Formats: sequence, C-alpha cells, structure tokens
Amino acid sequence: MPELPEVETIVRLLNQGGLVGSTVSGATLLWPRSLATPGEAELQARLPGQTLRRISRRGKFILLHFDPDTLLIHLRMSGDLRIIPTSPTPPVVHLPRGDGQNILPTSPIPPVLHLPSGDDQNILPTSPPAPLSLEWRGGEESSSARVDESTLSSHPSSFLPHDRFLLHFANQQTLAFNDPRKFGRLWLVSDPQVVLGELGPEPFDEALSPEAFYIRLHANHRQLKALLLDQTFLAGLGNIYTDEALHLARLHPLALSHRLTPQQSAALLEAIRSILKEGIRRNGASIDWVYRGGDFQNHFRVYQRTGQPCPVCGAPIQRITLGQRGTHFCPTCQKRD
Repeated sequence: MPELPEVETIVRLLNQGGLVGSTVSGATLLWPRSLATPGEAELQARLPGQTLRRISRRGKFILLHFDPDTLLIHLRMSGDLRIIPTSPTPPVVHLPRGDGQNILPTSPIPPVLHLPSGDDQNILPTSPPAPLSLEWRGGEESSSARVDESTLSSHPSSFLPHDRFLLHFANQQTLAFNDPRKFGRLWLVSDPQVVLGELGPEPFDEALSPEAFYIRLHANHRQLKALLLDQTFLAGLGNIYTDEALHLARLHPLALSHRLTPQQSAALLEAIRSILKEGIRRNGASIDWVYRGGDFQNHFRVYQRTGQPCPVCGAPIQRITLGQRGTHFCPTCQKRD
C-alpha cells in the first residue's frame, strides 16, 4: 500500500498542483537514508536549476521528469506527498493521508479539483474519473484531498514531524515527502531504467495481449498470488488488487500459473485491468491511516471481508496466509483444482 490506483491518483493530483513547468530552487534532505542515490552533496549540486517537465507513474513508482535528470519516488509502506505553498498566495493541496483527517477548513470549501481525463500512457479508464475536492469529508462517497489552514502561510507548521525530503520550487511551492516508517526511497538518476529496468510490463500495456500474458504465465511455475505480486512479472499490483482480480477471474490464489488454460489466462488479464480501472475511477482504496481520499474500500469483493458473504454466491469469504500476506478468496467461486 499504496498500489497502482493509489499511486496513479497521487500522480494526477501532483499534475494539478502547479509544479510542472517550475524550476527547482533547492532541496532539503531531512533523513539521509531516504535518498538511495546519489549522495546528498551530488543531489544538492545537480537538482537546483532543473525544470520539472512532467510527472508520471511506472508501476508503483512516481517519476518527476526534470531536464535532464529524473527523480523517482517509491512510497513503500507509509510514504506520502503533499504540496506546500511557501507564500500565503496559493492554496495547499494535501494528497490523501490519514493523520489529521479531522482538520477541516473553517472558511468556505474551495472549488472542486477535477482530475485529468487521460495521460500519455493510455492507462486510464474510459469513463470520467471521480473528482477530488480540496477537503476530506469522510463517508462512502467521499473522494477528496483536504486543506489544512496551517499550511496557507510560510509558518513552520507547514512542515510535519515525519517529513524526510523537501523539494523547493521557484514558484513558491514545496513538494514534501513524509514517511513515518522510513521505508520510502528516492533516486535521482539520468536514466530511469537504472531503477526501473527489471520491472515487468504495465497491466494496461497494449503489447500485453492475452496471448503474450498466457506465454508469461506458462514461463513460470508459481502460485498465482505470489506471481502477480512479483513486480518483475507485472508492475503495480499489490495485495488488495491481486485478491480482487483473482476473485473476479474465479481463480484460486494457490493455482499454478503454468496450468491455466488460454481462456483462464485471458479472463485473468481482463479481471486485472477491470479491477485496476475501477480502483483508479474511485481514486484508490483508503483502508488505513497512510492513504486517505479513496472510495474503493467500500466496494471490495473479498479483500478484508473474512467471514462475510461472497458477492457472487454468498459463501463466507476465507483468509489464508501466503508469503506472510493475508489472502482472501471465495472457496466456492475460486475452487482449487
């Protein structure tokens, strides 16, 4: 957590935050281990003066494309990004998170921030995405970021206790990387493939046809759940969306990949894409204090629904542990051959 839909939502918000086209004026590294490469001195020498050209996603990585370098961010377990204005003029956009969710503005609610309807990777749903407003309301239909009035000025309260990296821009905005558990990482590289080279294909890659997916499955002799979590096999899936996709495809998480028929393989690929599109449309899932603002958790089929009825057949959802991961499935719909 976060997985592909949550990261995609964050990237969309960042693209609406006014950073693209601005030049880096400086950087503050507050936790040295957050920076995987290069060293702090080299980062401080290279990054200032570079202009942010675009923001994209690859798997669970966030890519800030500068000229000429790229800053890659992986949020891991507890990472979070937010945009802080360093002057009182622009409003702050907090990316979804959990702590402080009851800190609401006393002033009128700002206008709705609509997400873009597409990007250059052709990975977005064809239906219009749900809008994100600039506050956290809570509840099933809530799908929003939040405003914290303390960050509307350059007061030190703009910065939070677990901020690990601050990227300052010439347009009087700062991108803050907050990470309480300290698992998140940043890379500043001239070639993103140095970090991303071993990732598997994107689930929405047009080159990933049902035939190509079938070949990839049969090249491995592994249980489906473990294989789908392997980022070198397919980039972006995590525990939530793997459980959901396997249920939609009616495949047991312990089924062996090389035993799937062409029809089962095609159904699995279609299910993965369908579940991810729905997750993106609902701005991801909010199930803990780290990521807030999504609505997909209100529409889970099996994930974290142990003992509750399957939405297809009514049988109680079961939970097992695979590779130290809780795995949820329907014993009736997802029979193990």
